[in-house]
Amino acid sequence: MYVSELINDYIEHLEVEGGRSLKTAENYKLYLERFVEFTEDIDVAKITSEIIRKYRLWLNRYNNNNDETLATITQSYHLIALRGFLHYLSNRDIVTLSPDKIILPKVSRKQVTFLYRDEVNRLLARIDINSDQGLRDRAIIELLFSSGLRVSELVNLDRDHVNTKRREFMVRGKGQKDRPVFISEAAAEHITNYLEARDDSLPPLFISYSRNAGQTDNSGNYRRLTARSIQRTLSHYAKLAGITKHVSPHTMRHSYATDLLMNGADIRSVQSMLGHSNISTTQVYTHVTDEHLREIYDRFHSETESS
Repeated sequence: MYVSELINDYIEHLEVEGGRSLKTAENYKLYLERFVEFTEDIDVAKITSEIIRKYRLWLNRYNNNNDETLATITQSYHLIALRGFLHYLSNRDIVTLSPDKIILPKVSRKQVTFLYRDEVNRLLARIDINSDQGLRDRAIIELLFSSGLRVSELVNLDRDHVNTKRREFMVRGKGQKDRPVFISEAAAEHITNYLEARDDSLPPLFISYSRNAGQTDNSGNYRRLTARSIQRTLSHYAKLAGITKHVSPHTMRHSYATDLLMNGADIRSVQSMLGHSNISTTQVYTHVTDEHLREIYDRFHSETESS
């Protein structure tokens, strides 16, 4: 059996049994199709460690249509997809290379960019809330910082998803996993102010005030704000606030996690609130709090008396 004959079965398995999102499944399909391209569609029984070695070299030298190479982390994703595919075949008793033969490269994570609380306050202070758009923008940024939501989760929120009185609600994140989300009093207040100022009953929590920036349903009844629009909004206010860091929706998520850790939250709780399935993903934040821990040590640890 050839790789191309089994890819679709594996992708369906990822969605149905693995609970992966459609976007993840599409990415895995792309990665496996690259393997088909490299091997010219090999019989799965003929995949060897040597072929994998040559494939890794091919990925490292790969150039797309824009003459761009693949980042190390992207090369790793290709190998993760292939390893998962081989594991799926093994579970179906289809003879192929053991998935254990694929060793993933060590990937150094990029430095996490986050905002301190005073920087968030500077950013918020630049928003003029005397307009509907300003009320919306304040609600968005307050919500991002107080909840740690991914931008994809935020843009898909409807009015009835968010309980501003209880200040908590459920969101479906990566892998179709539900998790509780808690928001601050300030976020709840600004969301309420924004919704009370709206003169419509449209479902989306956040709508676009630009005719071209939003997304409409099939009947064209509403304009749901896009992730790209939120990115532009954050960049705009960061520039007004004189913040030179690159500020994105994920920067606000980093800021949320860092703020929790700096104020004493344990990493397992932060993992749950972020919706990370693996603790190693959350541990990327621990090194940014090292300086804070040093300050605590210097303030509270007693020195012995010198003789």
